[in-house]
Amino acid sequence: MKWKNLLFDLDGTLTDPAEGITNALMHAQRRLGMPVSPREELYVFIGPPLIETFMDQWHLTHEQSQQALVYYREHFATKGLFENTPYPGIGPFLQRLKDRGFRLFVATSKPEPLSIRILEHFGLLPYFEAVAGSTMDEQRTKKGQVIAYALDTFGLDPAQTIMIGDRMHDVQGARENGLRCLGVLYGYGSREELLSAGALAVAEDLGALEALLNA
Repeated sequence: MKWKNLLFDLDGTLTDPAEGITNALMHAQRRLGMPVSPREELYVFIGPPLIETFMDQWHLTHEQSQQALVYYREHFATKGLFENTPYPGIGPFLQRLKDRGFRLFVATSKPEPLSIRILEHFGLLPYFEAVAGSTMDEQRTKKGQVIAYALDTFGLDPAQTIMIGDRMHDVQGARENGLRCLGVLYGYGSREELLSAGALAVAEDLGALEALLNA
């Protein structure tokens, strides 16, 4: 076994959060007095830290982005987090990994309290030893910071740990902490995005990912 500890991204890796995230973004646009974007144009927000993406995609100032985040959470924290769908077969997949002796953790840029509520709601929390996420005050949002926090808090050896995620931020955050990353293509990142960022390999589905982990 190459690795002992598996760090899983949440959005686009364990669950498909598109409906809830885009509904919350549309709510924020309405509250800001902006035109409401087509849903597909908002998929770029799935994965990266929101403040940075507000500034990059909507060209908001940092102060405006903080207000956008408040409006976003008005919807997401009450409704959006449950407008979410676990990927088919994810529960049995995680159980098989545990049965093989892997230790499973979550490392996500989504706020930790909301992440735990989502995992609990969909019955996925018991598969994981612990969850590392961002802070509600936006002090720990970048994927590299979240992974560093997970390694330190859970006492994980980087040499025995690998990140699994669907966006370049997962790959980059892993590299910042001396980890390799396996990319998944059923989420919101492309093969080119993941490999260009330095992913060790990419998996088209859970079966391919399981084969990579068991190799």
